Amino acid sequence: MPDIKEELHKLCTTYVQKRMDEAEKAFKAAEQASNDDTKSSAGDKYETGRAMMQQEKDRNTTQLNEANKLIVALNRISAKGSSAIVETGSLIITNNGKFYIAISAGTLAVNGESYFAVSPASPIGIKLKGLKVGDGFELNGKGYRVIEVV
Repeated sequence: MPDIKEELHKLCTTYVQKRMDEAEKAFKAAEQASNDDTKSSAGDKYETGRAMMQQEKDRNTTQLNEANKLIVALNRISAKGSSAIVETGSLIITNNGKFYIAISAGTLAVNGESYFAVSPASPIGIKLKGLKVGDGFELNGKGYRVIEVV
């Protein structure tokens, strides 16, 4: 199981890096489009196009900043070791799914098994935090029982 945690951690890092790469690429494309528009436009059309490109650059900058925050959060998580109670970095096996408490990265596959990477601040992350084997909770009308904590 510790190897699975390390693999999940790597997949989360890859997920964030991909988001960062996409945001940087989109930012550069918007910047290039803005530069091209500057050379070929005049009047109100120029100002509208320039404003739209600035909004696009701002949106991509925000996405890049959010991805940077996720990288910082991941760097604080140790993928090694285990704990008797659920905490950030834990891998939790329940009767209704397998969860990795790190960042919200959706469903990740390791060795043909599906794991849900969730933020500790997500509704299920909040419910899981502090639980131990045998504990349970309900979320959205669905019952969960902790089978294993790694």
